[in-house]
Amino acid sequence: MRYIGLDLGSKTLGIAISDELGMIARSLETFRFDEDNYELAKEYIIKLANSYKVTTLILGNPKHMNNDEGIRSQISYKFKEMIEASSDLKVILEDERMTSIIVDKAMIKGDLRRNKRKEKKDELAAQVILQNYLDRL
Repeated sequence: MRYIGLDLGSKTLGIAISDELGMIARSLETFRFDEDNYELAKEYIIKLANSYKVTTLILGNPKHMNNDEGIRSQISYKFKEMIEASSDLKVILEDERMTSIIVDKAMIKGDLRRNKRKEKKDELAAQVILQNYLDRL
């Protein structure tokens, strides 16, 4: 079973995909959209999921370190509802605390240039979100 992982921002959607066995996540792409145009992001991810025959999406839930859910977390819940209301896809929210730090450290250690890090950050965060989920299965 294949999964897609998502890291939702206000202008970007980092996307990762698992292998067909649902064991290993790899980064796929970063979809860019006009600020807060989640409708466009929703339509894009539904088409992408259908093209890969994916039925389950793992969406990062950016909770605060004290476990509170702020505005970004609320936006993730709304995005989940939008996708589920418009498709047969199942969306699972995955705690994404610390993913940005993990990704930043890995890219710096890998000696990626600053502009390349900015370009890849969202899809790599989606990969970490998805891999964390797959590791728990």
